[in-house]
Amino acid sequence: MNIIFMLIAASLVIAILFFILFVKSVKSGQYDDVYTPSVRMLFEDELVKQKTSEPDNNQKSVN
Repeated sequence: MNIIFMLIAASLVIAILFFILFVKSVKSGQYDDVYTPSVRMLFEDELVKQKTSEPDNNQKSVN
């Protein structure tokens, strides 16, 4: 019966250790996405083309 309590205590210590390491790695930026910004530049032209095709409403017409 004592071994069960020892195993439960050991598993709780290991779980807490892994949780602390996970939180530390998230705060340090370990899981930041580094792939998407490099691909995003490939699709920026489509957004710019849509914006430039619309007329600029800020310019006053000269009559």
